[in-house]
Order: sequence, then structure tokens, then C-alpha cells
Amino acid sequence: MKKLLTLVIFAMVLSFGVAAFAADYPSRPFEFISPGGAGGGWDTTIRLTAKVLAEEGIVTQPMPVINKPGGGGGVGLAYLQKKKADPYTVIVYSPPLLLINLSGQTKLSYKDTTPIAMLINDYGAFAVPKDSPYKTINDVMEAMKKDPKSVKFGGASSPGSMDHLQFLQVAKAAGVKNLKELPYIAFQEGSLAALMGGHIDLLSTGMAETVGPMEAGDIRVLAITAPQRVEEGPLAQIPTVMEEGIDTAFINWRGIFGPAEMPDYAVKYLEDSLAQMVKTDGWDEVCTKNGWTRAFMGSADFKAFLDKTNTEYKDLLTEIGLYKGE
Repeated sequence: MKKLLTLVIFAMVLSFGVAAFAADYPSRPFEFISPGGAGGGWDTTIRLTAKVLAEEGIVTQPMPVINKPGGGGGVGLAYLQKKKADPYTVIVYSPPLLLINLSGQTKLSYKDTTPIAMLINDYGAFAVPKDSPYKTINDVMEAMKKDPKSVKFGGASSPGSMDHLQFLQVAKAAGVKNLKELPYIAFQEGSLAALMGGHIDLLSTGMAETVGPMEAGDIRVLAITAPQRVEEGPLAQIPTVMEEGIDTAFINWRGIFGPAEMPDYAVKYLEDSLAQMVKTDGWDEVCTKNGWTRAFMGSADFKAFLDKTNTEYKDLLTEIGLYKGE
């Protein structure tokens, strides 16, 4: 009886302690992490998120951003494991969070995080040199159906990652067989120069990267992977792959995560804060300037989305022989 009473008292004290932490939260600065270098997509997203949260008065504690680049996001993910259950650590991620696990680069995965909210969607684009014989994305697909090795395509990401995978998803939906045989060339840098220099026939990249050279007349963008056409700006003239009769879309989502076992009160506070942020004029301005599609999704829905997307990526990587997960 005495032992039972002790356990009850301990549980009450623990519950009171958690409630006290929750009532006082947040009471000190956060640590916002970009798992990429300064100026990249992850860095831009989390810095602007912190900026709008502060300027709109939604979060009053400091939110300094630190960069943990390397390993396609793996360095940041490893660092996050040291912060398990910490209510003050926040990190931004996108599809590479799933892909670095599925391709065997790390044993860590999105399951070693706490999804808080999806914020935005971005999309891919497929470009060819200005004098290319391929006038539409279907021209490319028809050539590959006849000979899988006839069109060399490249991108800035490693085999099995973003630029490679978005093209394979479209090719599969278009009915191209033997995806494993399609010749993908990865460039650490200079992928656009490789396209204009004739070293590849097609560039798979992000939409934003194509705008400048397209406006300069150096390349032609055949299609984008968005579910709907861009409404304004230079990309408004570019069809989606869906418009071209290829029934798929590839989403470069970006969202906010905490470490594994992040306390529920912290998840709720941050989820609610981000839900409030995406309704502000400040966030509208940020999204318009960067060409981002607003795509807020709360913690539970975001987790379900990640589960589904992870399965889709796994199936595609398995088909091309690059799945090395566990």
C-alpha cells in the first residue's frame, strides 16, 4: 500500500511538473535549424518562417537559425537525435528527409522526428536547350519509349534523389518502361551550363532555377510538375505534365519538424503558431516573392502524408534498383 501511494504521489508530481512547463512555454530562445547551407531552399524557408513569426508577434522568444549542412540533410538529422524530447529545437525538411533513408545514406528517417506542420509546396521543371528537337515533354517520352537511352537527362541531385526521382515519376506515368536504363547524370554544380553546352539533352530541376535562363532565351521549359498551372509570372506560359496528358504531379513539399518525443504541449504551440502565421499578410508576401504554393497541413495530417509519400518513393526506388533502406 505504501509503495502504491508513493507511485501515485510521484505521478502527481510528474504531471504537475509537465503542466507547469506547458503553462510557461516558451520561456527561452528556440534553436531553428537549416540542414543545408546559407541561401538554399531549406535555409530560406526557415529563416523567413522565423522572420514572419517574429514580425507578426506570434512568437516572442528569439528564433536564431543555425546551419547544419551536409549529407543531403543527414548531418542535420543526426544532430537532431541529440535533441530528443527538446521542446525548443525546430528543423525544416523536404523530400530528401525520406530519400536519404530510402537510398541507404542513413539509417535515420522521418520516423526519428516529430512532424509539426507542412508549410509550402514547390515543383520541378524539365528544360531543354533552345535549339532542341524536343518541343514537348511528350516528344521526350516517345523517344524514350523507343529507346530508353536516347535522351540523356541530368540534375543537381545525386542518383535516387530529387531531380532524378521527379523525372522518373513522370516517365513512369507516361508509360516509359525500363526506368533503370534511363541515363541520368548528376552534377554537383553547373547542371544548367551542361544543358546549354549540349552535355545533356534535358535538365530536371526546380521551377525557380529555370526562370532566368528561360527569359534570356537560352533554354525552353517543356513542362512543370505542379498539379495546376502557375497563375502569374513567366512560368504561367508553361504547361503542367498533367495538361500534357501525363497523370502525375511531383511535389517538393517543405515542412517544420521537431526532434523525436517532442512534448505534446510544444507540438501544439508550434503547430498553432504556424497555422496563425500562414494567414498573415507577411507570409503572403513571402510566398508570392518566392513563388511558393501555400500548403499548410497540421501535425497529424502531415504525418499521414509522409507515410504515404514514403511508400511511393520506396516503390519507385525499388523499381530502378536504388532502394537500400531497411
